[in-house]
Amino acid sequence: MGMMHPNLHRSVHAFAFAGAAAFAFLVFLSVAASSAHAQDAWKHGDSLIGTPKYEEGFEHFDYVNPDAPKTGSVTFSAVGSFDSLNPFILKGNPAAGLGFIYDTLMTSAYDEPSSQYGLIAEAMSFPSDYSSVSFRLREDARFPDGESIQAEDIAWSFDTLRDNVPLYHDYYADVEGYEILSPQEIRFNFSQENNRELPYIMGQLVVLPKHYWESDGRVFDQTSLDPPMGSGAYRVGEVQPGRFITYERIDDYWGKDLPVNRGKNNFKTIRIEYFLDREVALQAFLSGTYDWRIENTAKSWATGYESPALENGDIIKRKFSQGNVARMQGFVFNTRRGKFSDPRVRHAFDLAFDFEWTNRTLFYGQYERLHSYFDNSELASRGIPEGLELEILERFREDLPEQLFTTPYETPVTDGSGNIRNNLRKARALLSDAGWEIKDGSLTHTQSGEIMEVEILLIQPNFERILLPYKKNLERLGISLSLRIVDSSQYLNRRQAFDFDMIVSGFAQSLSPGNEQRDFWSSEAADREGSRNFIGIKNPTVDALVEEIIFAKDREHLVAATRALDRTLLWQHYIVPNWHSPKERVAYWKHLGHPEQLPAFSLGFPNIWWHRGE
Repeated sequence: MGMMHPNLHRSVHAFAFAGAAAFAFLVFLSVAASSAHAQDAWKHGDSLIGTPKYEEGFEHFDYVNPDAPKTGSVTFSAVGSFDSLNPFILKGNPAAGLGFIYDTLMTSAYDEPSSQYGLIAEAMSFPSDYSSVSFRLREDARFPDGESIQAEDIAWSFDTLRDNVPLYHDYYADVEGYEILSPQEIRFNFSQENNRELPYIMGQLVVLPKHYWESDGRVFDQTSLDPPMGSGAYRVGEVQPGRFITYERIDDYWGKDLPVNRGKNNFKTIRIEYFLDREVALQAFLSGTYDWRIENTAKSWATGYESPALENGDIIKRKFSQGNVARMQGFVFNTRRGKFSDPRVRHAFDLAFDFEWTNRTLFYGQYERLHSYFDNSELASRGIPEGLELEILERFREDLPEQLFTTPYETPVTDGSGNIRNNLRKARALLSDAGWEIKDGSLTHTQSGEIMEVEILLIQPNFERILLPYKKNLERLGISLSLRIVDSSQYLNRRQAFDFDMIVSGFAQSLSPGNEQRDFWSSEAADREGSRNFIGIKNPTVDALVEEIIFAKDREHLVAATRALDRTLLWQHYIVPNWHSPKERVAYWKHLGHPEQLPAFSLGFPNIWWHRGE
């Protein structure tokens, strides 16, 4: 869901009225509201698309092996380094895998696009106008030290995450406050009605131990390498900063026999090894240093795994089909920089990228070009707008390019020969219209005299071979492109502060977009350090379309509004779209087991995989 900062401590609302009549009216409203909430049915699960697949009382998810062995260890890799065990703050570079130590109120099913079932909460309830949501906690839910998980912990988690984690700022923007109704029950009240996703979002709340953080002088908003207490099935084990981190399964974890957990958390130990780059990591995998690897480099997949271990069957290479939205990745413009403020300039950069040649020559034909921010789903815009999508867009016609209504959006195409003269001719015309002309060999703004010099900030060295041919094409337009590779900490800091011209980045989407769209595209997020509005979009039409998605009254409206947003973003040329693989490429050592049929919307690693034993 998608998958969210100012200090706004809100809890139970208290109002003072001077007069008996006003007080009596308040009591009436309070009783009426309580009665309305009392009529809401408790649910064991919820779905944003239809009815939950699993009925109350189900034994386990269909895709797990409920008899999977609970033994052994698994190791996988991360690239870069880490210096913190707090994943919730902007400071520091947190270790990978810290989500293993935390549980949430509800948990997702991997074979449904947008559903969740009770984990720490045994049930949830909300009224038909989606003005609030209540959670009833399991009485036997415990933190690793044996302390009961209570509504106060949920409230504290909400306050702490909202006030310290930029990601949650937009997620929780419409949460007005909460009421602790009993030690096992809490209600979140919303400032607006009809946000269908908000009860679902609150079910994703990470549960933190209040008593742990309020003792021994601990400070939540500071980096630390002290292993924190979580609320899930694992605890932090051995840690060597920048080298590795391990997670140990908690033997007496209270929730191990819950229906949502059967067949999960099968490894006794999870270890994550750190490497400086992916090429070194690949060689380490082939030598048996770690067990499982997802491959995102076409050349490595085609040629990099040749080894005795692969030949004799010790290493298995497989492609797995997935039903998720294809992640939009691209060369992202920082429109806070004046040189990128004109969409015609950004379009010219798009025309200079020769995907077809790149795919044939560098990628062994393994990829498909991205044509949408919601590719591989019904949410992607297509053709020209019609029906409900057209009705939505008509409200903003004056602020949208006329082509959006009359011409299907198409990502630039070449013949793959490397000759892109036609595209470059179009690019030169766009640049000229935008006030840029070649002077003394450099693209120069005719009024300001600024020379078009652009730096792409990189964290992955293997992108150099992709960008160097692109650099040559841009040079033919008089554009000077430089590549700067930095370490993970510097990259993270510069990206959070929007200190870059361009980066290679992406925007992962779900089949039920909602509040997270504010963090991606909203004007408010553009000025908030640490947001995911890397582009710096400040567009009133985009803001309005985001709200249209969030408050869509039904699935039909949601799909239409998302297509309208997608089409608007595409025609603004905010990024140069990259590519995606139709299937996930995974290599693993044969001692790892997995369900015969993996679920449609997740590889489930390492949650539902297991160790086959010696």
